Amino acid sequence: MDLDPGLSALRPLGGFFVLRTALSTALRTAGDRRAPLPTLAQVYTDTVSDVFDDPLTFRVRKVAESLRAPEVRIAASIAHQALAARLWSAALGCAVLYGRTPDLDPGLLHWDADASAPDDLWLTAVRPLSGDAATVADVVLEGHLRPLSAALRARHRLAEGLLWGNAGSALAGAARELERWARTHGRPDAAARARALTGELFAHPLLAGTGNLAGTAFRRRSCCLYYRVPGGGVCGDCCFTRPPRSSARGASG
Repeated sequence: MDLDPGLSALRPLGGFFVLRTALSTALRTAGDRRAPLPTLAQVYTDTVSDVFDDPLTFRVRKVAESLRAPEVRIAASIAHQALAARLWSAALGCAVLYGRTPDLDPGLLHWDADASAPDDLWLTAVRPLSGDAATVADVVLEGHLRPLSAALRARHRLAEGLLWGNAGSALAGAARELERWARTHGRPDAAARARALTGELFAHPLLAGTGNLAGTAFRRRSCCLYYRVPGGGVCGDCCFTRPPRSSARGASG
């Protein structure tokens, strides 16, 4: 099945999977004027020149305020994992349900740093690509997560292993949700394809050392630092079984 212009097959999955495709909605209200949302290509290369001068920094600060994070780098890690989850979900969902992957070129994908999923991403042209694991990896890992990681590391003190661990965690989470939906709706073929694609993606050199995958269950070898926010604990796939003591916190990032 080829991609439809609205990527409608993603809508029943909800939340992180939905990807808006209407060019006319890739605008935001900025005071009393309308300004185009930046593309992720602009965000990664820091070439945005409007009211949100640096959308990535804006997003990190927004997350930091929302979580009352004691360090900005904690918010940077969590913001990174959230955007990674959005990208993996859209690409993996299409690859499983359509057998094709949309071209998510950063120049085609607009981002609203002040919004929440599913309204934060708009794809301005639906161009179908192959739905195999190599294409999904090229679209998400090479097209987005490599430049996103570089941009965040240039601004914040984040370990490279932490960021790739976030990428692995986000992929496994998208795969689990997709498999759960497929089984609930009597789609064992889609569930099997989600598992197979996820296994192939974790063989990629950038993800292979990030943790242990069993089906769609994942245990990462790094920590996203969420345990350090007020009231935060360890995530289900964390390398820690309980929050580390404060004396050990410096080693987690």
